[in-house]
Amino acid sequence: MKQFFMRHAVLTSVMLLFVLLSMICQIIIGFLYQSMIKETDNMSSTENKLLKQCKLKFVNCFQMNAGVANISVFVDKFLNRIRFLGITIPGFHHLSGQMTLLSVFTGGIGICKGIIEGETFSQILPFYILSFLALYLYFSVTSLVDMQTKKDVLRTNLVDYLENHMVNRLSLNLEETQLTEQMERSAATEKKSVENVEKANRIKSFGKAEEEELEELLKEFLV
Repeated sequence: MKQFFMRHAVLTSVMLLFVLLSMICQIIIGFLYQSMIKETDNMSSTENKLLKQCKLKFVNCFQMNAGVANISVFVDKFLNRIRFLGITIPGFHHLSGQMTLLSVFTGGIGICKGIIEGETFSQILPFYILSFLALYLYFSVTSLVDMQTKKDVLRTNLVDYLENHMVNRLSLNLEETQLTEQMERSAATEKKSVENVEKANRIKSFGKAEEEELEELLKEFLV
């Protein structure tokens, strides 16, 4: 085995590198989902940036549209747009699979190279072992991460929080805002009415004063 690694140091290093990158992608998926699931238990005071963005977007959407028609669709859109290092979570999953396939492909290159150089089956057997090991690790870690189940749990927690907590709170705030605006409009209308009445009274008073002054002038003229 030592001689094998010495003869095929480059190819085996590339295979192991691809396997390592594949595992890292899976670990990132598990970490992101697990951290968000944990934070959904205390959404009101969460420090998770992604969940805080979700809450902020929901509040803005609710205020702009006076409600959110379909919270499930809103949550699905949010989950599909989650990014880490500019890559979506499904992107990391696909990238992990591609890294595993590249590892197997590199093993195939090593096998072909060994056959061309006249190596025996036992000499190229480690390439088969490494290829099967890469596939085993990929499917094992994928099943442990269980991306779809974690996504469903996170989705359920978010929908539950937004429907049963955020909506009630935002609806109450919206009603209070509308009531305040209505009271302000009523006060402004009442104030305008009072001003119109006062203005009319001033005009009326001014007209009476002119009439009395005219009568006095006529009396003086006739006398």
